[in-house]
Amino acid sequence: MHHFRRLNIWSRPVDLVTDIYRLTNTFPAHERFGLISQMQRAAISCPTNITEGSAKSGYKDFARFLEIAYGSLLELETELIVAMNLEYIDVENYELYKNRIVELQNMIYSFKDRLYQQGES
Repeated sequence: MHHFRRLNIWSRPVDLVTDIYRLTNTFPAHERFGLISQMQRAAISCPTNITEGSAKSGYKDFARFLEIAYGSLLELETELIVAMNLEYIDVENYELYKNRIVELQNMIYSFKDRLYQQGES
């Protein structure tokens, strides 16, 4: 079992969630139940799945939740592209968020790889 509060793969996505909420607060009100809601759900899904997975006793279970968290980041990246296409964010902001997301994806993938190596030992 891992203590999620000690994991960078948890704390950094929590920071991203906060920033995504702030960003989507600038979107048009008519997106409240569309893109805003979808982006916020995708963002919060990442750290919450890491939290839930950290409570699992087996590495395979935790790895499954890490895969879900990873997928949520892919979803968020797609939604950022749509937000940019709709001119809710500019290219500069898109690149900033995309880079953060890719960095988190790499961190999660590396952590998952280490889990598998520990499980095989």
